[in-house]
Amino acid sequence: MSLPTPPRVPGFAIFVLAAAAALAQPATNRLFAARDELAFVQAQKAFAAQPDDAAAAAALGRATYYWAEFATNADQRAAIAQAGIAACRHLLARDPNSAAGHYYLGIDYGELAEAEAPSMAAYRLIHEIEHEFKAAADLDERQDDAGPLRCLGLLYRDAPGWPISIGSRRKARELLDRAAALAPTFPENQMNLVESFVKWRQEAEAEAAWRKLAAVWPVAQTNLTGADWEEFWSDWTGRRAVVKADFRKVFKRELAP
Repeated sequence: MSLPTPPRVPGFAIFVLAAAAALAQPATNRLFAARDELAFVQAQKAFAAQPDDAAAAAALGRATYYWAEFATNADQRAAIAQAGIAACRHLLARDPNSAAGHYYLGIDYGELAEAEAPSMAAYRLIHEIEHEFKAAADLDERQDDAGPLRCLGLLYRDAPGWPISIGSRRKARELLDRAAALAPTFPENQMNLVESFVKWRQEAEAEAAWRKLAAVWPVAQTNLTGADWEEFWSDWTGRRAVVKADFRKVFKRELAP
């Protein structure tokens, strides 16, 4: 897997009422920030050297998301996001059927929307984000462990519903289920379902999804190893603890270990 999936919901903080924060220590976060900044700078250089190379453009689109997540203010986040957006647009101008181009453009639009929140410009970007994830899914729904379906499902889950925006529990459930069916051993897909069912106060469904997450967890720990996965495991481990606590708070009982 050359381009691991973003561990956090890309740029949708403007819609989320309560985000589950990872329980990483500040020093670890600084380490991740340094790594992500370096990866972004290197991706910028690679794209500048070979702007017509599809892999270089997609890599910059991906690196943009990671580094933008550590932005300290809206202006910095917007500037970082624009670098990825420009690279993905350049890629799509040459190859409109690039699934990666649409996928990372949607993610980077999300970062820009977060930077511009709560302005109307941010809300107008929602339809652009939706369009790009739909296009990526139509071209290759399996890419990045069902990344386009996962991101589109989270967008529908966390965006306000009609008439304000495009939020839809039905669409979110359908897409998140589909992502988990296509890539069942990827922890992010099962984690999203557990969190969603707790959010929706669906006890039996949350418990069933938790059992699936518990089953894939040790397999993933064996297969997804090395420095490239440390940031993911920091995020997943923290969210796992949070959703377990949320289940106890909402349903007044414990989940299985």
